[in-house]
Amino acid sequence: MRTALRHLRPVCVRRSRLRLNLRLNLHRACATAALALLMPTARAQEAVDIDLTAGLPPETPADIAEGALSGRPVSTLTDALRYAYWTSPALLAQRSSTQSSAWGVAQARAAYGPKLDYALTYGWTRDRFEIAKGVFLGRSGWTSTATAVLTQPLFSFGRSFANERGARAQAAYQQAVLQSAEQQALLDAADAFVGLRRTRTAVAIAADNLAALTRELTDNRARLAAHEVTATDIQQVETRVELGRVQLLAAQRDAGTAEAAFLRMVGTRPGDLAPPPPLQLPVADLEEAYAYAETHNPLIHAAQERERASRASVEAARAERRPRVDFQGTAALLPYSAGFSNYSDTLRQTEIKGVVTLSGPLFDSGERAARVHAAQAANDADWRLMDATLRENRAALAGAWNDWQAQTAAIDTLAKAVASAQNAYDGAVLQERAGMFTTLDVLQLARELLQARSAYNDGVAGAYLAKVQVLAALGALDAAWLLPDGPRRDAQGDAWRVAGKADVPLVTDAVRALDGLVEGSAPPRSARDPAMRTLIPAAELSRGEN
Repeated sequence: MRTALRHLRPVCVRRSRLRLNLRLNLHRACATAALALLMPTARAQEAVDIDLTAGLPPETPADIAEGALSGRPVSTLTDALRYAYWTSPALLAQRSSTQSSAWGVAQARAAYGPKLDYALTYGWTRDRFEIAKGVFLGRSGWTSTATAVLTQPLFSFGRSFANERGARAQAAYQQAVLQSAEQQALLDAADAFVGLRRTRTAVAIAADNLAALTRELTDNRARLAAHEVTATDIQQVETRVELGRVQLLAAQRDAGTAEAAFLRMVGTRPGDLAPPPPLQLPVADLEEAYAYAETHNPLIHAAQERERASRASVEAARAERRPRVDFQGTAALLPYSAGFSNYSDTLRQTEIKGVVTLSGPLFDSGERAARVHAAQAANDADWRLMDATLRENRAALAGAWNDWQAQTAAIDTLAKAVASAQNAYDGAVLQERAGMFTTLDVLQLARELLQARSAYNDGVAGAYLAKVQVLAALGALDAAWLLPDGPRRDAQGDAWRVAGKADVPLVTDAVRALDGLVEGSAPPRSARDPAMRTLIPAAELSRGEN
């Protein structure tokens, strides 16, 4: 038996070593596969980093680009507004859309200039000719042609001018939309900044309330041991302590949500947020605000430019019923047409031709007239929407103005309420220890103090944001007003520089001047709504003081 075991032991050792080698090989294979999977991931991450580095437009200020890429936290409202102005994806997308509309003006102006086209052909032809009954003659061969065509519009009777006017109105509309998008980005950044400060203060208020309730619970447990309070008093305090914990958790949840909103609206992490600076209004009262908004609010500008664009569509539809004059020149290199040389390039002929063409519609069964009526109806709708936009803006402006006035007036009252609630609570705690106040009285005053501090915190933030809303309704919530010393994008200047990229010297201006004689000018239209004559004054506010 022992001899058999001695013979089996080497076999078992070899099998164990074999299993160990198999395991080591398997581990090496897994490690190699893991490295192979990780290498593309590392390269992809490197590519992502490179894309992030080049993700912002080249005109972005260096400190903003560096801070956005490194996630540098911001602490002031001014920095938050700058980050939102230069890094907001929605705003960057709208800037590109505005640039696209500017190129539409260049396309429209290109219709005044010449166009040169060419055509080159090389093909094989085989024909059979019956020269007698049952007798056919076949010819085949390769030929090539070259043709160049020059077309120059001379007078389109307002077509090109109307199209250019519509393109300019559309570009101006996109400019107004861009201004509105910039205001919205700055409004969102201010709301995120002030909202995060409010939620962080709410966390501190909830923590102070919980600490006060915890001290109350400790004091009452000591008094219970001295038979000064009952178990019911302890249970009341314990209930408030647990509710205080829930309030703290809710406040912390809101603060976390506000930080996520801050990152989304601003584009970087928040630091220790400083108090926002005071805001200045360009008007003194609500009546001035109405007049200021009509000339500065981008939504009103957008409605006006949309009406102007649809009015240009009416003129373009009318122009389609008129004739037009064009010049066309042709230069061609062709096979010589005499005999059978169309089947070879041996003999060639050249052709140069220039013609002036007068063309126009004669009868279209009312199609063009229907287009004119449809364009007129669409323009009337846009004209009415101007009135609707004015109404909506006045209502929004009055609402924001009254909200700002009311919340600003309430801040001092809320501050007095906080001071009174704090004094009442501190006095109640002392009187409770002297046996003059009950535990329930102290808990009730603690709740009132919590409510007063929370209301004051919401009031301060609400008053500031209401004033931001007033600036937005005025059309003054832009970088020129909020960030006067910082760099800004000149979107309007960029648009005008792009508009002339397709001009042909002398030709474009001459043909455009001739075409503009038919259309004339298109001044902006005023509102038709009778309600525009009525101005709602600001609400009368009173604290009810005697």
